[in-house]
Amino acid sequence: MTSVSDNVDGPPDLTHRQWRMVVLAALGGGLEYYDFIVYGIFAQAIAAAFFPAGAPAAALTLSLAVFAVGYLARPLGGMVSSHFGDRYGRKTVFVVTVFTMSLCTLAIGLIPTYAQWGLAATLLLVLLRFVQGLCIGGELPGAITFVVETAQRRPGFACGIVFALVNAGVLLAAFVNLALGAWLPPEAMLDYGWRIAFLFGGVLGLVSFWLRRNLEETPEFLRIRHDAAQQPVREVVRDHRGAILLGCCVVALTAGFNGLLFAHMPAYLGQVLAYPRQEVAIAMNVALLAMSLSLLAASWLADRMPPQRLLRASSLLLIVGGPMGYALLARGDADLLLVLPLLAIAVAGANGSFAYLLARLFPARVRFSGVALSLNISFTLLSGLGPLAANALIDATGWRAAPGLIVGAVALIGLAASFASRGAGVSRSDARG
Repeated sequence: MTSVSDNVDGPPDLTHRQWRMVVLAALGGGLEYYDFIVYGIFAQAIAAAFFPAGAPAAALTLSLAVFAVGYLARPLGGMVSSHFGDRYGRKTVFVVTVFTMSLCTLAIGLIPTYAQWGLAATLLLVLLRFVQGLCIGGELPGAITFVVETAQRRPGFACGIVFALVNAGVLLAAFVNLALGAWLPPEAMLDYGWRIAFLFGGVLGLVSFWLRRNLEETPEFLRIRHDAAQQPVREVVRDHRGAILLGCCVVALTAGFNGLLFAHMPAYLGQVLAYPRQEVAIAMNVALLAMSLSLLAASWLADRMPPQRLLRASSLLLIVGGPMGYALLARGDADLLLVLPLLAIAVAGANGSFAYLLARLFPARVRFSGVALSLNISFTLLSGLGPLAANALIDATGWRAAPGLIVGAVALIGLAASFASRGAGVSRSDARG
């Protein structure tokens, strides 16, 4: 296995052009996640627009099922994008995914309702969400691959910028929701307000596409392009099964914890534990901001110390802190502005190191494919199914703090991965974990 940053000679920092490439790559990920998350925020309005009236609860369930379609499409999208990314280059995939995602977002904001088009409107919505999921499946693996190969002297921090801007996309979606809610009455939000959020995201995505046209191919791909894999997905599955498994474990803590925090925590706090809705919304945004700043700090450290130690630190903190934090929340009177940000900061070591650790498990000729498989398997299983598992645990045990056991379990996987990845895919000079 090959290191991303083996024996690089020259000055210790990145050039202005390299930083610009990193930010452009990361910006697209943030905007694509805005597009993806904004659907969940406006699920109730989308249910009213695209599903038959008369059964609001069933319509909302169907709307959330369409949201899940986007998640299920991610592994397929990752395989398709990574095939082209490893065979023909990272840049082309990057430009195509953000352009396609933006068009889908604009289309969702413009398509007629069920009352106007009937079932055709619903089917078109499902198709657009599926295509969005395909794009997301290739976007983050592509961003990780691109930045570690572009910023070879600061790969850890470059990956941190990617995920900080992904979080910024989620924050932007929440801000747009709050702004529209303050500007429009509830009936207008259900009628057309949600469309404004999609149109805004689509326009921002097209701006990102225009900026991304100036991206240059990564130096590492240019070096190996004449030896590029002809069937990279098949090659990585055949020759790097152990790295894929280890990569899934490296990603497990981030995927499991973040899935519970973003997809399950708001409903859990509001519906199961009866915390005030506004208090939950404010605390979630503060936690997201704390997560973004702390993961940037951790990713800065990942270039200056063995990144396995950062993953190990978060794992140890959350083996204990995850169940403890949920136990505090389950009392019903916890200070959300204290508990949620502390949990978000505790996972910073994992969030700030996993992408760099993952990328250097695979050689350049199949790096995009290896990263995509590992990332999408973990996120689909743990982020996609984690909220369902959390609810099932609560129902089965009657213990309202039961989701903390899931956090503890993925933290144990992360701890094992921090030791198993010691020296994996790195040069002797880097194998210090």
